[in-house]
Amino acid sequence: MHLSPAHDAHPRTPGEEQFALAAELLALLGDRTRLALLHALSSGEADVSTLTEACGAARPAVSQHLARLRLAGLVSTRKEGRRVIYALRDGHLRRVVDEALNLADHRLTGRPEHD
Repeated sequence: MHLSPAHDAHPRTPGEEQFALAAELLALLGDRTRLALLHALSSGEADVSTLTEACGAARPAVSQHLARLRLAGLVSTRKEGRRVIYALRDGHLRRVVDEALNLADHRLTGRPEHD
């Protein structure tokens, strides 16, 4: 498996808290629907209806997943009239989702991994 260059590595040895929180965050990403929602949000803000169409899950399930992501601090919300608009909290999450999908693509296609 390809490893990122040293300049992308974590600057110091992670402690137990960092490992525990990273494992918790990765567990949240381990759900297909949540991953699809985060991927959809990587293109910009969206409401529940748009996200429901994008990920192909039932609206109640999408709402529950978005609530978990919001409680975990991975997405933010704002009101626009009666609609709730969701957005990714930061670019780090966008990069993690992109890398996970790139890895999956490389595994599925058999293409060699690269930066």
